[in-house]
Parts: sequence; structure tokens; C-alpha cells
Amino acid sequence: MDGKSICAIVIVIIAIAMFVPFGSSDNVNGTSNVVVTYGETTYNNGEYKNIVDNYFNVNNAKESVITANDVNKISSGISQRTYNSNQIFSCAMVDLTSNNNIDIDVDSSKITTVTPSMYKSALDSAGITKGHVKITSPVSATGESALAGIMKSYEESTGKIIPTEVKDAANNEIYSQAKVAENSNASADDIANMMDEVKEEVAKENTTNGQTITNIINNVASNNNIKISDNDINVLVNSVQQTQSVQDKASDYKNQLSSYVESGAAQSLFDRIIGFVNSIINGGNSANKINATNFTSK
Repeated sequence: MDGKSICAIVIVIIAIAMFVPFGSSDNVNGTSNVVVTYGETTYNNGEYKNIVDNYFNVNNAKESVITANDVNKISSGISQRTYNSNQIFSCAMVDLTSNNNIDIDVDSSKITTVTPSMYKSALDSAGITKGHVKITSPVSATGESALAGIMKSYEESTGKIIPTEVKDAANNEIYSQAKVAENSNASADDIANMMDEVKEEVAKENTTNGQTITNIINNVASNNNIKISDNDINVLVNSVQQTQSVQDKASDYKNQLSSYVESGAAQSLFDRIIGFVNSIINGGNSANKINATNFTSK
């Protein structure tokens, strides 16, 4: 390719950059590469929202809100807790602009109960294994309600709905692990890692049998020197049974999410432009065959 052709390409890039704000998220057919979900208490308080926005440090992200009613639909069947509209603080950001495995950052200065390992374990059960996830709150919060926000962010970002049964199982897993971590001699991360081992063994057995799962939990807990009461073992057994029973639907969502990310639909406009230019420069004479779809989301 001659110098004039390369110069022309550079001019095109500059022209596009003049009209597309750097760091903005694409929004095609109602979806967005970057979505921030706010707890409604945070969203309705300007000062709180600014704190969260500064922490996430993203521009033009699509915004969504998790309400007390949303959280109560989940917690009423799990922890029997009921929240008011002034109690929903946790916020989550999901960024799907890269095709990497899931990366989870938790603001431990504000999120007091749920750890990155716990979020990762629950999201894995829901078939969510890609994306950059960040969780914070303007004030101290357990972080239990943030999982609902994270999954809502994935739905908003991809336009693909997570089955209700899958969301319920993932939320139950968060609540169950948090409860057991409070009562055991192990840390929250230890419990999450233990449950990852348990779920792996249960998947190999392909079982939802309560006694089989109980034996697996006892064996894994013993191997990791973790002491758990019989009551808490029952809590974990119920959670694993629920998770295992929805794995077909979770696998379907995992495939949908992977297809969305790997197809380039979540790729940033800037990356697509760079990829387009590289393909022209590296393609030599074939560079004359320009495919306009390089500039559009699939």
C-alpha cells in the first residue's frame, strides 16, 4: 500500500473520531457495551450517584436501576428480608468490550459481605463467564443485592434475558454462602472456593440427590478444614440442588453470551476501526475490498 492510501485512511479515522466521543459505549438496538446499574437509593441521591460514577469512571454508559421491589422479589424467597426504597445502595458496572474471561472488582471499603470469589461463583452458576464487573456503594452495604444488578446489566448490555430460574438460583447461592460464612470458621472466600469444588463434583455426578450432595459437601469441607453446622450444610445442599437443576438453561445463556462477545458485537467502535485499518494495511492489494460491516455491530 502506498503512502497516499495510508494517509487517506488516517484522515478517515480522524474524521470519525471527531464525531464519536472517546470512551463512549456503543448503543445498538437498545443494547450497550457498558451498563451501570444503581441501587435506587443511590440513584435518587445526587451526591451518592456522583460517588459511584467517579468510582466506575466511565462515560456515556447505559444506566439502569434496581429497586427495593426488585430485591424483595428475590430476598423474600431466600432470606425473608424485606427492604425499603431507602435501603438499596449497591451498584454494579458491566463492561463487555473485551473477549476476556470474567474479571470482578469489588470495592472492599464499602462492600462488607460479598467477595469477588462469591460473585464469581454465583455468576458462573448462571453461565456468566465473560466481562469486566465492578461493584461498589456510596455507603457500607452487604453487596447481596448487587448480584441482581449485575445480571440486569448483562441483560441490558446484550439484549438477552437470563431465565428467571437461573437468576433465582444465582441469588440464592449468594445469600446461602453469605449466611454460612457468618457461621463457620472460614472466610467468605474459603466458602466460595469450597463451593466451587462442590459444584464441580456435583456436576461430574450429574445429580440433584440431597444425600449425595451432602456427602460431597462434607468431604470437601473436611479436606479444606472447614467446619459447618448441619443446618448450614442443609442450606448449601438446597442451594446446590437449585443450581444443578437449572444448568441446562444456564449453559444456554452462557452460549448466547459467548456468541455475543466473540462475534464482535461487544467490541468498541475504536477497536473495530483499528482492526479495520490493520486489515487494510496487512492485506496489501486486497485492501481495496472494503467491507462496510467492519464499522457496524453484528
